[in-house]
Amino acid sequence: MTRPLPALGLLSSLFLLSSVPALSEDEAKAPAKNFSNAVVDIGIVVKDLEKSAAFYTEVLGLKEVNGFNVPAEKTTKFGLTDNQPAVVRVFVLDDTAGQPNTKLKIMAFPKAPGAEPDHEYIHSTLGLSYLTFFVTDMDRAVERLKKAKVKLLGETPAALGGGNFLTTFHDPDGNFIELIGPSK
Repeated sequence: MTRPLPALGLLSSLFLLSSVPALSEDEAKAPAKNFSNAVVDIGIVVKDLEKSAAFYTEVLGLKEVNGFNVPAEKTTKFGLTDNQPAVVRVFVLDDTAGQPNTKLKIMAFPKAPGAEPDHEYIHSTLGLSYLTFFVTDMDRAVERLKKAKVKLLGETPAALGGGNFLTTFHDPDGNFIELIGPSK
């Protein structure tokens, strides 16, 4: 593995090269990392930003953190939209200040609503099919879902083994959500 040198003359570069410490044996053998962060952020375009924000906070229990706006010229420059601004609301599973945390980013484009995919079954549409949340108390999670009149899918909650259960349902836009966790 070579270390980059500043743009200097040949003699200066040779001097710097001789003073750069050699890699340790462990550093030389370690595979190069591909990612700078072990957490993945997930973005979902929704029909109604307020309704989805309420669902993810009040029904699922995510915590909203600082969102952001992206002007139309930036979203266009990035190749993401055809001149549509983005308002992005961001949610995390738990507030763990200073710790890496998965972020769920939801956004809506009122002037350019997207086409609704077929969400009848998980295999009906290509692309993002579902989100999995690991919960600490399935009974409490299902109670919140029922209170919000969220229809559970199939015969869930269903036992997975090891004291864990799986519950599936749709979010307000029809995306599949599965919860996995213990039940009393």
